[in-house]
Amino acid sequence: MTRTRHFWLLAAITFLSLFLFMGQTPFHTKGEPREAVVALSMLQQHNWTLPVNNGVDMAYKPPFFHWCIAAASTVAGEVNEYTARFPSAFWLAVMVLAGYVFFAKRRGVEVAFLMGLLTLTNFEVHRAGVNCRVDMVLSALIVLAIYQLYKWGERGLRGIPWTGILCMSGAALTKGPVGIVLPCLVVAVFLWIRGYNFWRLLGRFAATAIRACILPMVWYLAAWRQGGEEFLSLVLEENVLRFLGKMSYESHENPWWYNVVTVVAGWTPYTLLALMSLFVLKYKKVNGNVRIWWTRLRDYIRRMDDARLLSLLATVLIFVFYCIPKSKRSVYLLPIYPFIAYFLAEYILWLCRNHRAVVRAFGHVLAALAVALLALFAALQAGLVPDSIFGTGRHAAQNIAFKQSLETVPIGFLAVLALAVLVAGIAAFYRAARRDNPQTLPYAVAALVFTIYFSLDGFFQPTVLAVKSDKPVAEHIATLVPPDATLCSCHPDYPSANILHPFTLNFYLDNRIVPFGAFFPEEGYLVAGRGDIEAFKQRYGNDYDTEEVWDSGHRSCDSKQIILLCKFHKKPDNAATTQNETAAEGNRE
Repeated sequence: MTRTRHFWLLAAITFLSLFLFMGQTPFHTKGEPREAVVALSMLQQHNWTLPVNNGVDMAYKPPFFHWCIAAASTVAGEVNEYTARFPSAFWLAVMVLAGYVFFAKRRGVEVAFLMGLLTLTNFEVHRAGVNCRVDMVLSALIVLAIYQLYKWGERGLRGIPWTGILCMSGAALTKGPVGIVLPCLVVAVFLWIRGYNFWRLLGRFAATAIRACILPMVWYLAAWRQGGEEFLSLVLEENVLRFLGKMSYESHENPWWYNVVTVVAGWTPYTLLALMSLFVLKYKKVNGNVRIWWTRLRDYIRRMDDARLLSLLATVLIFVFYCIPKSKRSVYLLPIYPFIAYFLAEYILWLCRNHRAVVRAFGHVLAALAVALLALFAALQAGLVPDSIFGTGRHAAQNIAFKQSLETVPIGFLAVLALAVLVAGIAAFYRAARRDNPQTLPYAVAALVFTIYFSLDGFFQPTVLAVKSDKPVAEHIATLVPPDATLCSCHPDYPSANILHPFTLNFYLDNRIVPFGAFFPEEGYLVAGRGDIEAFKQRYGNDYDTEEVWDSGHRSCDSKQIILLCKFHKKPDNAATTQNETAAEGNRE
């Protein structure tokens, strides 16, 4: 009964953490609308295999994530910020609750419940869980597949792990073969350490991986029939050349230690607790004999509980795997976060029993930050913070706009709710700290972190980031450009690889923007940064007349340039026209 009550309590906390405010913040980075527009193009073109977006692009990733967005948007009636972020939140919720059930059965309710809270309230997972990006869906399906394959191992590898196979198929349809490789690698190594025959494991897991490839291959074949050699080249680059570091363009290239830094930073704010605890631990002198050290480590691993060993292997193997390719991003390591959360939950419970002062001190730091946030907001509302503190640097104007958004925001229901929850979280922590109960203290700290995220997601972040977003610019452009007019972007490097499309503008303009250099229309409108417009005039000034229609004065969240809207038309009887049309044909070929 206790296990069931804790499950539903965690489900309620998960809902409040993820699903209330996902649609409040407009898209303000290029990554989210780049994914959302794929789902939009699916619905517009009735093409769920390989739709074209931004006028010329096929999606860089397989379609499962975009199918989820399109399905949610079909129910809602449109693709918007909420439906675009819904799949990430949904699969994170499934991962958290499945992790609770998995570890509650094997390691106890207390550890499993705290593990779920820690998974929800670290910075990296929380950010990914409310973003329109493929990484949270991929990570959740990898983790779910690991749980299912582990349970298959508990049954002695009897039968076929269909649920695990479906999870791996979904993961492969989200971001490629890595969604099959990692779960099989982790569980196969675990079972090998536990004494299973290597060749038996190889055969059973190879058969399982092949079954998991069936559904993705159906899509790959359909997409190849539609996209041809261009699609095959894209698959090769994204799944093979990226891993080997031989892509045609640089993509998030970082050294191996970048992964260490991102995990440490990603576990904010709990990284601070771990650092604070280092001062109360007792340290033993390390034996310099490598053979003795290795023997002790090997014996410790052999004696380790199965669930703990699985968590250790998942963390180490996935981390090392992502250290191999040159391309590294913090979100690639999301699958290890639930397993780190398990160890961290055990560690925090141990600290509460043996060194509660550290956990209390950590809570006091968080409470002080929460109070400072409230005090800063009150000072801004009172007009006590002058614009001059931001100086006259490059980002001064935007920072002043952020400040002014908080100064002038009306105190409505959401503001009152977010601030009240934050105050309640501070009060709840101080009450738990006074009682000094080791059983309630860790949950009071996690609750305080939750209330900070709640106030940021529900009020502060939407207010500030709306200033950064290109959404208002797109909405105004829609009133200036006739519905049947051609609307173009004009990147000076088109058609070179990895150019930056105006993803945010294009999404909010209903996927209308196409690259000028792909079609060379007779007339239409250009929406681009000031620098790109100047480059367009220098390159095509002999062939096209341009007229500025509107200077938004807004610095794009994608290109970081001031957005302009211009009207263009081809000059009559110009000899260079033929050359441009020939070049356009060459680009399309």
